[in-house]
Amino acid sequence: MQIQVVKSKIHRVKVTGADLNYIGSVTIDEDLMDAANIIEGEKVQIVNNSNGERLETYVIPGPRNSGEITLNGAAARKVAKGDILIIMSYGIMTIEEAKSFKPSLVFPNDDNKLN
Repeated sequence: MQIQVVKSKIHRVKVTGADLNYIGSVTIDEDLMDAANIIEGEKVQIVNNSNGERLETYVIPGPRNSGEITLNGAAARKVAKGDILIIMSYGIMTIEEAKSFKPSLVFPNDDNKLN
């Protein structure tokens, strides 16, 4: 049997932009992506702490050390600049693998940068 477990989490990051006219996805500062072990194109779940919205999309890299967190396409309607998000990705593994697996957890500062 295989189960899904949290693989990566960027905790309490601030929305810097929302671009309704983009194809879709979430743009994340590449430094945050690296720290959270999230790759370009990876599916993520986004939880908006500010309004309770939840959505799934895929990641595209933003400029390093920019702090950028931009929701694109239809997802832009689910956020406002300044909203606080949790961004998570999941992995599929056996129960035995999951028992010893340690997710990558990132806690950015108020500017969406690594401490």
